[in-house]
Amino acid sequence: MVYPWGDERPYNSYSAYFRRLFGGRVQKLSVDAGFTCPNRDGTISTGGCTFCINGAFTPSYCTPSKSITQQIDEGIEFHRRRYRTAGEYLVYFQAYSNTYAPVDVLRDRYIEALSHPSVRGMVIGTRPDCIDDTRLDLLEELARDKYIAVEYGIESCRDEVLRSVNRGHDFAAARRAVEMTAARGLAVGAHFITGFPGESDEDVVAQTDIINSLPLTTVKFHQLQVFKGTAMASEYDRDPSRFPYRTPEEYIDLVIEIVRRLRSDIVLERFASEAPPRYHHGRNWGLLRNETLWAMFEKRLHDKGAFQSEKYISLQR
Repeated sequence: MVYPWGDERPYNSYSAYFRRLFGGRVQKLSVDAGFTCPNRDGTISTGGCTFCINGAFTPSYCTPSKSITQQIDEGIEFHRRRYRTAGEYLVYFQAYSNTYAPVDVLRDRYIEALSHPSVRGMVIGTRPDCIDDTRLDLLEELARDKYIAVEYGIESCRDEVLRSVNRGHDFAAARRAVEMTAARGLAVGAHFITGFPGESDEDVVAQTDIINSLPLTTVKFHQLQVFKGTAMASEYDRDPSRFPYRTPEEYIDLVIEIVRRLRSDIVLERFASEAPPRYHHGRNWGLLRNETLWAMFEKRLHDKGAFQSEKYISLQR
């Protein structure tokens, strides 16, 4: 069976999206450009989000003491050893809020990345409250020659959840940022975390209707992970019962219910996340790798005869 996104996978995959866009494999390379976050530097708060510890997701070659170019070169070598098939790359500005700096500083960092001969474009991770028309003007200008995507950490569509994790913005800010960015013709991604304290399976699945209402290109989901040294770790120690734990199999079944309701044109970039065990606090999945989770996910979809958008399609008839 060939699905609406043009291949036989039962979901609209990130790798297939890149093949359609670039004609082959393109690998993301993380860099740390040395930016910070308004939720850490005192503009909004000094504590940051209660779940946040960037080091859990940052590759070892990423450090702001190195130039952008050096990080790209080391990232290419790292991925060549691991994957071998990628010949072109997207620079992923991942750590903290990568539109949170004066525009001339942003321009310098972005242009350095885009000037690398192996780079086809950029993915810029940031917060919804760190974008405005001036920054979008810059990104729209750069997108005339290269692929530019902006990935917003939205985390939840529910304001009570955002307040509880000290996010520092509401969902209206996220909607506004996504709509402003899409209006410029830029690719827009969104990141969501599932399993916050007090959040039921029904709450998680119900958010899909709101996600579908956003002009998104890509979406990431991942399970809540509690990390050592965070404010959330202290919350966990006070009352672990508030933190829902799902086995990988249970979590995959939950994600499938989301994906069955997800618009067919939204690319599913990620549905789970892994972090080095030294960061884990409380119950976790140990050393289970993303590759294994993807295989489990695809098998479960096939076993159920399920596919992305099947329930979204039925609701539109």
